[in-house]
Amino acid sequence: MQTINVNGYDMAYLDVGKDAFNRPPLVCVHGSLCDFRIWSSVLGPLTRKHRVVAPSLRHFFPDHWDGVGDTYSIAQHVEDVIAFIEKLDAKPVDLMGHSRGGHICFRVAQRRPDLLRKLILAEPGGELDATLDPAYKPGPSPLAAQIAASAEAIVKGDIDGGLQIFLDALEGPGAWKRLPATPKQLLRDNATTLVGQTRDQRPLLSRMDAEAIRTPTLFIGGANTKGTFPRVLHALAANVKGSRTEIIPNATHPMFEQAPQKYCEIVLTYLAEDRSPCRP
Repeated sequence: MQTINVNGYDMAYLDVGKDAFNRPPLVCVHGSLCDFRIWSSVLGPLTRKHRVVAPSLRHFFPDHWDGVGDTYSIAQHVEDVIAFIEKLDAKPVDLMGHSRGGHICFRVAQRRPDLLRKLILAEPGGELDATLDPAYKPGPSPLAAQIAASAEAIVKGDIDGGLQIFLDALEGPGAWKRLPATPKQLLRDNATTLVGQTRDQRPLLSRMDAEAIRTPTLFIGGANTKGTFPRVLHALAANVKGSRTEIIPNATHPMFEQAPQKYCEIVLTYLAEDRSPCRP
């Protein structure tokens, strides 16, 4: 583990593999309740071909945040990822994000395509506006209500109870109970970030946002993922020019943990292709 000061915050990150492959580094951005350790199941295969750089976002492990303050937001994390990439010794980079991290990477690609060679979004999080979702209705999403209920339990000291509400909302009833001890602890280590997420006023995803992406983009999904993630993935993929979508059979939202070999095969094949960025 190393640290680098990014926008006044000491960001911890892993830097694994060699840069002697003459390829851009692959920067991996984790999602909600996670940190750089979430990529452990795919680090081995990926680093045989690429240098992999995986930061822990502001307020995530190894930080032990108390949930107080207004420095947890999509906007802050986008700023941090941009500054982090700018400080790397090799640019442009390949950028990969999962879930909430996918939303962050999407916004980075909107703002700073000059920093990127390729973009990989594994079931990016977010809510669609009316230009992408005909059924859109103003107001909080169902997931936002679950996050609020989770955070309320966590603030009261019921860490496991709050995490159970959140995970069961994502993966279905009983998901928390079925989770092994090690990933449970990773979620506990980041539980207070859900408190910050209740205040996270992230903008809706629009058709204009998707059409603005000019970085070659790969979307990856799990065939059995429930809820809003598949809808967001397919709506964005249909409007990001020249994008590609790969679906992993028998997998849900944490697809790179459930099917690491297939996930790495998809990612490595895509990164190996010689493809120039799209231009307006």
